[in-house]
Amino acid sequence: MDSEIIALITMYLVASVRMATPLILAGLGEAVSEKAGILNIGVEAIMLSGAFFSFIVAFFTGNLFLGLLTGIVGGILVSMIHAVLSIHCKANQTIAGLALNFMVMGLTSFLFLIVFGQTTTIPACNMFGDLKIPLLASIPIIGPALFNQNLFVYLALIGIILTAIFFYKTEWGINLHAVGEHPQAANSAGLNVFAIRYFACFINGVLGGLGGASITLGQLGFFMENVTSGRGYIALVAVILGRRNPIGIFAAAMVIGFSQALQYNLQTLGFPIPTQVFTMFPYLVAVIVLFLSIGKSIDPSALGVPFERNKR
Repeated sequence: MDSEIIALITMYLVASVRMATPLILAGLGEAVSEKAGILNIGVEAIMLSGAFFSFIVAFFTGNLFLGLLTGIVGGILVSMIHAVLSIHCKANQTIAGLALNFMVMGLTSFLFLIVFGQTTTIPACNMFGDLKIPLLASIPIIGPALFNQNLFVYLALIGIILTAIFFYKTEWGINLHAVGEHPQAANSAGLNVFAIRYFACFINGVLGGLGGASITLGQLGFFMENVTSGRGYIALVAVILGRRNPIGIFAAAMVIGFSQALQYNLQTLGFPIPTQVFTMFPYLVAVIVLFLSIGKSIDPSALGVPFERNKR
């Protein structure tokens, strides 16, 4: 194969993995939540909170790891608000998630304005650099894409493996499935449905917060209003298309990540097409793959249904 073609494929694969990383992290978290029966449309809010708080702390302290941890805490906070509304208050899970999306978008924009004021210069912070894994990074095409990336890419790859093991090889995974499919039967078997669902929401917050932090500390190095730009909704598409399977989520996120990488490359090459078309491209791909998945995804039986202990 011609060296120029190999270089082009490698470049696109590297960019696709980077673009897909926030979607993989947030998608894995949402998959855990949905397996337990909690439908959280507020993934966008979780990611936006993680992106904002990770940036703020990294900007003022200069400590990227402290920023990363704060981003996780921000994601957990939003996810647990949704958990309380959905599990304890038995609110409509879809409406609660959408309300959180609007609330966090307004709140982060307001806090950003309070901290930095009206400015024409976007404040910037340091970012995590690439970590090259010896030998593995030298593998043609795959090596640079998977083994010469930043910390978030490695966390996403590890997350895929751990989530797959958790879902299909552990007793906890079996309990998670049971609670999502038939919470009444799980409760009769002695499982604490409320605790398992809260735990699933907690994991969703951790991974969603990581996904948001990966945008500001791994890709951009700055924060601006609505910096996630709908990635939370696209992560939901990846979960649906991937059928809540970690490998499927990775594949779906890579398809969407490739479309984003292609979008930026076409803009750089100066194609005479309105910029709005380029901006729309990844979302158009997400809608197309969502249409292709209609009728192929089987939801957990109790997804989005509040659990009432004494109800049969």
